[in-house]
Amino acid sequence: MASLPVQFTRNHLSSPFFSVKLRHEPRSLVTVHCSAGENRENGEGFKKSLLPIKELGSIACAALCAFTLTIASPVIAANQRLPPLSTEPDRCEKAFVGNTIGQANGVYDKPLDLRFCDYTNDQTNLKGKTLSAALMVGAKFDGADMTEVVMSKAYAVEASFKGVNFTNAVIDRVNFGKSNLKGAVFRNTVLSGSTFEEANLEDVVFEDTIIGYIDLQKICRNESINEEGRLVLGCR
Repeated sequence: MASLPVQFTRNHLSSPFFSVKLRHEPRSLVTVHCSAGENRENGEGFKKSLLPIKELGSIACAALCAFTLTIASPVIAANQRLPPLSTEPDRCEKAFVGNTIGQANGVYDKPLDLRFCDYTNDQTNLKGKTLSAALMVGAKFDGADMTEVVMSKAYAVEASFKGVNFTNAVIDRVNFGKSNLKGAVFRNTVLSGSTFEEANLEDVVFEDTIIGYIDLQKICRNESINEEGRLVLGCR
């Protein structure tokens, strides 16, 4: 079995026979250049032992291209930018209709842009709405009735949900990073794949919440959950 010496750096993978270069372009694009070099003779014995080296180099080159893109993927995701704020005058009212295209998969023809909208104490307009892939950065939902809401792949970073009633809601893959959910109620709520990094979960009610084991472990790491909440969740 032949082995190939490979060197790894931040943006470059190489051996004497192939090279993979990773270059980050503007707008979070990545360009990968791969080339298989000619055989180099480092002695007759070495040449014979790697007789099909050009073909092997090409195969390895293709494989390492895929490997390089796998490494780059988290960087691309981390650098993604949100679209510009919608200039439509009724963009906040669109939450009262919802986004039903794609539903749980968060597929949409245009984003549901609710950023910085104020729905404080709304008791009628948000109930049962589908807010798939909604952009909610900086929005205020304090005291709102969001029972039976379907939120899938919503981006709710730094939003405020103080005292919101999420009873019977489906909260799937929502990013609540740095949001304020103090006193929110998750009663009989499906809470799957959502993240609460640095979110305020003080006095949040978790009652009959449907949540997976991995998701539970992540939530339990949030130090703002009080003792009663930890007991109900089963945090260890």
